[in-house]
Amino acid sequence: MKKSILSLLLVLALILSACSSEEPEKQPDTGVNTAETNKEDKTDSGVQNTNADVNEPVAAEKNTFGFSMKVNNSDGKMQISRAVKSNVSMGDDGVWTIFVYLCGTDLESGGAAATGDVAQMLESQGSDNVRFIIQTGGTSTWNNEMFAQGKAERYIVQNGDINLVDTVELTNMGDPGTLASFLKWGVNNYPSEKMGLVFWDHGGGSITGVCVDELFGLDTLYLSEINTALSSVYEDMTDKFEFIGFDCCLMGTAETANILATYARYMYGSQETEPGSGWNYTAISDYLVSNPSANGAELGKALADSFYEECRECGQESMSTMTVVDLSKLDDFIVAFNDYAGRLYEACQNEDTLGAIVRCIAEAENFGGNNKSEGYTNMVDIGGIVDACKEYADPGNVKDALKQCISYNKNGSSHRKASGLSVYYPLQIQGSNELKVFSGITISPYYMSIADMVATGYTDNGYSNTVFFTDDGEWSNENCEYDYFDTEYFDYADEEDDGLSELITFEEEPFVNEDNIFEFTLDENGIAWATSVCGYIQYKIDDVGVELGETVEVNGDWETGRFEDGFDGYWYSLPDGQLLATYVVGYDEDEDKAIYTSPVLVNGERTNLRFTLSDSDIEVVGTWDGIDEDGMAAREIKKLKDGDVIVPIYFYDIEGSEEYEADEEYVEGDEYEWDEDDELTYSLLEEGDYMYLFFIEDAYGDFYVSPYVEFNVDENGEVFYLESDDSDEHENDDDDDYEYDDDYEDWD
Repeated sequence: MKKSILSLLLVLALILSACSSEEPEKQPDTGVNTAETNKEDKTDSGVQNTNADVNEPVAAEKNTFGFSMKVNNSDGKMQISRAVKSNVSMGDDGVWTIFVYLCGTDLESGGAAATGDVAQMLESQGSDNVRFIIQTGGTSTWNNEMFAQGKAERYIVQNGDINLVDTVELTNMGDPGTLASFLKWGVNNYPSEKMGLVFWDHGGGSITGVCVDELFGLDTLYLSEINTALSSVYEDMTDKFEFIGFDCCLMGTAETANILATYARYMYGSQETEPGSGWNYTAISDYLVSNPSANGAELGKALADSFYEECRECGQESMSTMTVVDLSKLDDFIVAFNDYAGRLYEACQNEDTLGAIVRCIAEAENFGGNNKSEGYTNMVDIGGIVDACKEYADPGNVKDALKQCISYNKNGSSHRKASGLSVYYPLQIQGSNELKVFSGITISPYYMSIADMVATGYTDNGYSNTVFFTDDGEWSNENCEYDYFDTEYFDYADEEDDGLSELITFEEEPFVNEDNIFEFTLDENGIAWATSVCGYIQYKIDDVGVELGETVEVNGDWETGRFEDGFDGYWYSLPDGQLLATYVVGYDEDEDKAIYTSPVLVNGERTNLRFTLSDSDIEVVGTWDGIDEDGMAAREIKKLKDGDVIVPIYFYDIEGSEEYEADEEYVEGDEYEWDEDDELTYSLLEEGDYMYLFFIEDAYGDFYVSPYVEFNVDENGEVFYLESDDSDEHENDDDDDYEYDDDYEDWD
């Protein structure tokens, strides 16, 4: 059943029901101290703004951890210790309580998605043994008649009915104190044999966390803050949560699992983005009603399968993922991964292999887009990294250990090879604070060192990771988030790239050969440091040079260093012939489909048009807003509708752009009104002024941009280059006769 229908059912149910307030089993104090706190105003001074205990506020010291991770640099071995509970049930046998931290945000105010999910809970089979306990907040508007605006409310959903059981002052859902308050109250009033916790909202992966609060400066919960809250709640528990899950994008990560392993038996999370419909709560509840003795692994499998069906209903199953992690086996994996990361770090110290290793990591699956148009999440498949780099570091038993802790995962056809957990890797740094946040949640100081080495671009005097270890040679998770990143990395992040990486050097610089092929040959040094090569197509609109995007049609050999363009003259267009700027998202091997995205305006709003190409057949998937400035992933891929007005937009960066102000982001095309029978075209470029250039990235994320060469396309699809005067004499210095704009690399 579609969630829009269920949303309507909920509204009707809430209006027609008695909506009476049920007294909880124990009535807590509802006093709360509210503070409107932006993320930049936060400190690590502990949990704030909470009425979590009956009479006591929650307090926690800086960097309060429920677990300890230590590595001695002399032997590199990881030691992990976690708080242990008696495993004494906190409530009646056979009863399931699932706490839902319902941070509605724009998913609710703009689309009633939270209302739809609560409707699914109401539509499930009734049972005294299954209940959802909900805390509301985080949104400017609730799209139902029951949830109050301007208050934080707590509801119980059970037996097809919903009742208000507590009202507290509205506080920031991006603050760990609000989370701790809800859970302490909930565990105290609704304990049961098996308890679960669901984070409901947007997610952005390991660095940006979850739960954007629309009312409090778009603040979010970092993983370290989730840990602080759970550590506080766990003190008063005698047993673990059976599961902690994320009905959010991108949270199926190794860093997330490590935080949760102290407090829960299982973790549920998606490596990829989730559709707006999210989990199927009717299926979850019905499964528990029929299987009250189920454990977290069994429920997780049912959840993953029903989530896949939910994705298929909205046409997004190919990109879907859902993982069930057995957290009792996670530490064995982390120990094995740290050993592996130590070996990989040693290999990265060799300048002859660093470029090849980075090149291999770039080939591993990544999640959330990670392209110029949609933004970057920097979440990469951890098993994919191990597989891709096995030539340079012995995997040991790390893959077996990973498989052991993945209880179940359900992947769509575009992510068949996904291992179940992602890990942060700096594909494209999004701010000077990024590595500092990562240093506080990393699962290995050696892997942290690799990320730091790559991101900060050390090429002089080698690289040392001693900053991450004490004078006694010890690393600990209780002493991280290094101030080092406030200075060294910040300075690096502010440097401007000029498209002239000193590490990209040539035996033959880019030129058009006698066979009308644009080519180049890297020298031995260039082969060692280069990590990727692609072609970019540009053309002129009203005498302004704009970018048509990237093409992977480049033929090359990393052994010899020789690369040449394989561009066939075909490109993507709207039905009226307007060319689309196009960037690569990924590839669906099962369906033999390439996945692309194009920046557009739809009805005046900036978004991205996703489509697939198989042979010459194009299928429009829909529009996706991508990653926002706070690092959160949009959930909904929206289908184009009759009458939608599409405007292609193009990033500009070359000659002819002087008339545009530097702060303008793009050049707009013309309006086109979409019809439901319309299709995109993939056809030969018409006559015009086109240009081609090579974009070559080095191991540290710096890059080299070749001079462009003009080309024409004839009626047979033959590409003819019109060689520029300096293309065969190009030297890798600042005197080159071409223009380059920094926006080319970092366009938001």
